[in-house]
Amino acid sequence: MSRKRTFLHHVEPFDTVRLESSHKYVAKSRVLCYDGHMRNRLLGYARVSTDDQTTRQQVDELKAAGCTEIFEDVISGKTTERDGLDACLETLVPGDTLVVVALDRLGRSTVHVIATVESLGARGVGFKSLREPMFDTTSPTGEFLLTVFAGLAQLERRMISARTKSALAAKKTRGEKLGRPVALTPSQIKAAQKMIADGEGASHVARLFKVDRATLYRALKKAA
Repeated sequence: MSRKRTFLHHVEPFDTVRLESSHKYVAKSRVLCYDGHMRNRLLGYARVSTDDQTTRQQVDELKAAGCTEIFEDVISGKTTERDGLDACLETLVPGDTLVVVALDRLGRSTVHVIATVESLGARGVGFKSLREPMFDTTSPTGEFLLTVFAGLAQLERRMISARTKSALAAKKTRGEKLGRPVALTPSQIKAAQKMIADGEGASHVARLFKVDRATLYRALKKAA
């Protein structure tokens, strides 16, 4: 005889508590299985770029969508290391779903978003975007779209690689020097050497040539 699962809903007022270490808002609502383990949780992630902005609206939308835990970051989307997102990804287990208000809250580029969602799928974790409802990997349509966008992301990577190789080949054919352009020209280095020999401070000289002091020191050392 199969054992019937019963669910116990603790629906208390959503009390948002900010945890400094993990950048997490925790809801008091929980759905428990008969064995006491949470199942099929909706975990939210919110992000804003600067301290002048607030995640309040995102948090409200994620709460309304049923998220029981919400992690947040106040950091640029271009930044690779995001403590809140990392903590969220570590918390997710098979059967959970990561929910964001919009795709751009999750990643710094289409390629990064697709890679993150694919990684979640491999772990048995779903993904849902509230403002782009077609991106719901817990539905057949969402899974199909993810496959399409993954293909487009791969195409984009290949096109970027091809353009880069083509540009390098063209420069090589023209006899141009490859790599990063020099920060200071030989004449600027000579001028900097003279100014420092005359008693000017390195920081002041670096500002005049619009480079940082470390760059100036490297150029002077290389020219010595």
